[in-house]
Amino acid sequence: MEPGRRTLWSCAEIIARRPAPRSADRRTLMAAAVLASASLLTTAALPQQAASIAGENIAELQQHFLAPPPDARPMVRWWWFGAAVEKPEILRELQKMKADGIGGAELAFVYPEVLDDPTRSLQNLPFLSPAMLNAVTYAQAEGRKLGLRIDVTLCSGWPYGGPNTPLDEAAGRLLTYEVEVPPHAEIVPWPTLNTGETLISTSIVDGTPKHWNLSSAQEYIYFTIVGVLPPQRTGIAPSDHPRVVLFFIASHTKQQVKRAAVGAEGYVLDPFSHDAVATHLKAVGEPLVNAFGATPPYAIFSDSLEAYGADWTPTLPAEFLKRRGYDLIPHLPELVAGGTPEAEKVRHDWGKTLTELVDQNYLTQINDWAIAHHTRFRSQTYGEPAVTFSSQNLAGLAEGEGPQWRSFSTLRWATSANHVFGHNVSSGETFTWLHSPVFRATPLDMKVEADIDFIMGENQLIFHGWPYSAPDGKVPEPGWSLYAAASFNNHNPWHPVMPAVTAYITRISWLLRQGEPANQVAILLPTDDAWASFSPGKVTVTGAMQKLVPPELMSAILSAGYNVDFIDADAIDKVGLGTHQILVIPPTDRIPVETLDKIAAWEKSGGKVIAIGKLPTFTPKGTPLHDAGGDTSAIILVPDETKFTQALHDAVTPDLSLAYTDEAARNSIGFIRRKLPDADIYYVVNTSNDTVGAGVIFATAFKHGEQWSPETGLPVADVTPNGPMPLELAPYESAVYIFSKTPKPRSVSDCQCPKLKTLTDLSSDWHVAFTSTGKSVTEHTLADWIADTDTLHYSGEAIYSRDFTLAAVPITPVFLEVDGGTALPGSPNSPPEHETIGPNGLPNPLITHPGPGMHAYYDPPIREAALVTINGQPAGALWHPPYRLDVSSLLKRGQNHIEIHVYNTALNAWSALPPHDYKPLIAKYGDRFQMQDLNQVTPLPSGILGVIHLVTQQETK
Repeated sequence: MEPGRRTLWSCAEIIARRPAPRSADRRTLMAAAVLASASLLTTAALPQQAASIAGENIAELQQHFLAPPPDARPMVRWWWFGAAVEKPEILRELQKMKADGIGGAELAFVYPEVLDDPTRSLQNLPFLSPAMLNAVTYAQAEGRKLGLRIDVTLCSGWPYGGPNTPLDEAAGRLLTYEVEVPPHAEIVPWPTLNTGETLISTSIVDGTPKHWNLSSAQEYIYFTIVGVLPPQRTGIAPSDHPRVVLFFIASHTKQQVKRAAVGAEGYVLDPFSHDAVATHLKAVGEPLVNAFGATPPYAIFSDSLEAYGADWTPTLPAEFLKRRGYDLIPHLPELVAGGTPEAEKVRHDWGKTLTELVDQNYLTQINDWAIAHHTRFRSQTYGEPAVTFSSQNLAGLAEGEGPQWRSFSTLRWATSANHVFGHNVSSGETFTWLHSPVFRATPLDMKVEADIDFIMGENQLIFHGWPYSAPDGKVPEPGWSLYAAASFNNHNPWHPVMPAVTAYITRISWLLRQGEPANQVAILLPTDDAWASFSPGKVTVTGAMQKLVPPELMSAILSAGYNVDFIDADAIDKVGLGTHQILVIPPTDRIPVETLDKIAAWEKSGGKVIAIGKLPTFTPKGTPLHDAGGDTSAIILVPDETKFTQALHDAVTPDLSLAYTDEAARNSIGFIRRKLPDADIYYVVNTSNDTVGAGVIFATAFKHGEQWSPETGLPVADVTPNGPMPLELAPYESAVYIFSKTPKPRSVSDCQCPKLKTLTDLSSDWHVAFTSTGKSVTEHTLADWIADTDTLHYSGEAIYSRDFTLAAVPITPVFLEVDGGTALPGSPNSPPEHETIGPNGLPNPLITHPGPGMHAYYDPPIREAALVTINGQPAGALWHPPYRLDVSSLLKRGQNHIEIHVYNTALNAWSALPPHDYKPLIAKYGDRFQMQDLNQVTPLPSGILGVIHLVTQQETK
């Protein structure tokens, strides 16, 4: 270790421990090590805390942080492939989830992984068959016995739909056929209508296909030709210039349910149609929920809305007339063409009507159905079709996904809605695409994404996910897995460290449910502009926000020391701006006058309003604001992002200010604050792969503070918010700060900490035993497993052991430390996920491009995680920087014995296997999935590759 390299960790780090039983075997000892580090052994004695316990004192807060209640534990999406499941394996996996510190599972039924094989007792149970539903009944009953929460996806694959969705209830789309009419032509050939299509209207315009004059549009009044029946050909009065007849047709996307299980194939339903959704609830929802018997699922689930191109429904013309007050049909040329103020108004009104229909017929209907069935509706309310920010409040549980911290993210979209509408728990689909290919993700990768999700407001992680896999021996290792996800089951070699990871996640999840959200800034989402930007086949509000809320705006707010929520006009009109102190209006054209009035009243009560680039100038209908009585005089106009940071600082002091540092640190340190009546909670994260240092100023009114360890739940140091406080965080390190009005009895040191010094070097002369093969070696110098051909393809556990002698045990804290990590090029901000859309407006089901999943850009000194014992007692887990454990109380004078149990990934062993032949599966069931990045299934560096030593504090006078 470089002397003086760090200051924070020279403070006393107290690790919670429990002695393992004397007769404990190795597996029991390792489990005890993890649970000791996790400090979760006492949770059974505590009541579950579903809501914030904001009124408790700091001692009670710290007690629950030390041992959080089970309902804060992460969940997993539990994929049933086929569904080829067996009850003994269902029970074994549920028991393993429980042992791993996982709080529950969401049943998700997806594509088959195997052909039926009676010789191996492998059978795909068709979706909703009695055998499949019996398996659901068994899983939920056994899960409940174990105290696990069980949710169920109310379909197979996604989006909703399947064999019970007929074509007339399938997702609809507006098609426009352009038929060229040359000069002097007198006959117009009609397009052939496909099954389920109907003609809405026809128009005629001057010009040629794709290049016609919107202003010339008029209704095409055709006449029949003697002996020719429509719709083959019709007559038209000749003209001396070229024209185009536009045929507007109500069609269907014919999108198929993605990743469907056996027997669940079919059309995606029409989300704008009450009848289509009701059919699905009766045919699919009723059997699934009935399978839960007298104990309904905790929640039913709807995945992200991916009804691509869905922009029409049979009732749309009538609903548009009723809701907007004019007939849409004559304005279809404007809807299709765009490009004029009149066309933007039509598109706006069309988009708003689509939103109202999906709100009423999909979200509200399903939520009401869930309540009637004594459960909750958990919904990822984003994507296509046109749901808005406020649509999320129509579901009982709003969920998001996407670790795009410094740009628009549907995770922040969901957490903001929960903040704005007063819902304390914000769940998120977490680890989608994490470090592809499957089984590549590590505990450090998990921490990197989880921490970013936490500072965006997520406090209920739903791992993506846990693949059900056939019992041992029936299929080759590493078993079954989803094409686009990490795998967190026990087929992962580093799985013994999972309890330490879930304990960390549980602790932070619980803490971030306490008190109230305290984000200072709200961004007003320009929903009316999003509607006006719609076009046929592109009706996504969240998609539009990728451009309307630019990453530069998000980044400027975060780097200035604020955290941020989204909000929309409907939310402001209904619930106001809450405790937000600054409202930021990105470049916006349209805003409702009523919303402006609410904003003006909020500004008079002390709020600050800042617009970037320009002020809004129109009402949603396109009327100039000044003509409609709109007043923007209270809004501070900032010409561009260069002046924005100063405007924010002039408005309100930021919650977290950094001094004595550079721009890289400002862009890397993130935080979230929760406010209790008598305390402030700050969770601070280094999102980068470098050590960062700064002076930090917390904008808390409280005078007394402590730093708590996210690992152990125990106090680390006393801190004071007066003036810049030294802050130094290792790569991807996080810290918790609690400020209150009452000082606690001093039990820990303050941050005036001495430096660390090396007590003894332990980097040589290790005995290494590879558990699965029986191979053992003595390493005078630590070596990479893949450097030896015997262990090139080894995946699993290796036990590093050696003895060392101490002449005396220091009175100052002693740490086991593994140094040597290296930063790699890369960014902590994952790009958003986008499907590649084909000419038909739908994604190609035969092509899956690699996803945008993030990972740690760091080459760690331990590949990939380890559990440590000293003198037979558990010391804890090493799985992220800083790789350091307090071992003070485990040491003794004289000879000591240390064991480090190291685990790598499954890729090394997997890389030795021949490629899996999916051709028989495709021949039977079609090409339902494409495994990702299999070319990257190669041996990875493994083992301990850093410098191991004991360090202690230098004595000071």
